[in-house]
Amino acid sequence: MEVILAEDSTLLREGLVRLLAEEGHVVVAAVGDGEALLEAVGDHRPEVVVTDVRMPPTHTDEGLRAALEIREKWPEIGVLVLSQYVEKRYAARLISGDRGRVGYLLKDRVAQVGEFLDALERVAGGGAAFDPEVVRRLVARSSHEIALSRLTQREREVLEKMAQGHTNASIAQLLYISQSSVEKHANAIFDKLDLPQAAGYSRRVLAVLRYLGS
Repeated sequence: MEVILAEDSTLLREGLVRLLAEEGHVVVAAVGDGEALLEAVGDHRPEVVVTDVRMPPTHTDEGLRAALEIREKWPEIGVLVLSQYVEKRYAARLISGDRGRVGYLLKDRVAQVGEFLDALERVAGGGAAFDPEVVRRLVARSSHEIALSRLTQREREVLEKMAQGHTNASIAQLLYISQSSVEKHANAIFDKLDLPQAAGYSRRVLAVLRYLGS
């Protein structure tokens, strides 16, 4: 298959080029930043792209944003993202939908050559390949967001003040409501976030952790 590689580490990039060549694949371009990746894809239209997430100039999410653009402009091209971390902000967008031809692996998987090559072939063939750790983190995050979406606007305001460290009395003053109303909102928050009363645990602290974790 024809492949384009995007990786700013010269050592890893050249290693992947050599590995893919040994497996009979053709690397039509190997680049080191997101802009060059988009140009190469426009020129060569490969079967699959393998890209890092963090590349120049800011070393934040250039590769992942380029991957999303490729998915939008050229849906027939497979995209396999390699990352040292799970970039939650864009990863969910990348793997959403049912078009296939997409994968997201942590770089540790590259050391498992068989797993990496299997993922590459699945993506190029129209399938999907997601690292189990990526899926675990995205699912965990989604469950928190779903729970928080149950809250009313007032409940979210109360929870936000809790996260800022305010007491119920202070929240009542800030939101111009009674302290008993704050307590009712707090109990509703705990129920909607599925935080039952249990010895040794503070539902208030757990609710704040859910809020901050979202």
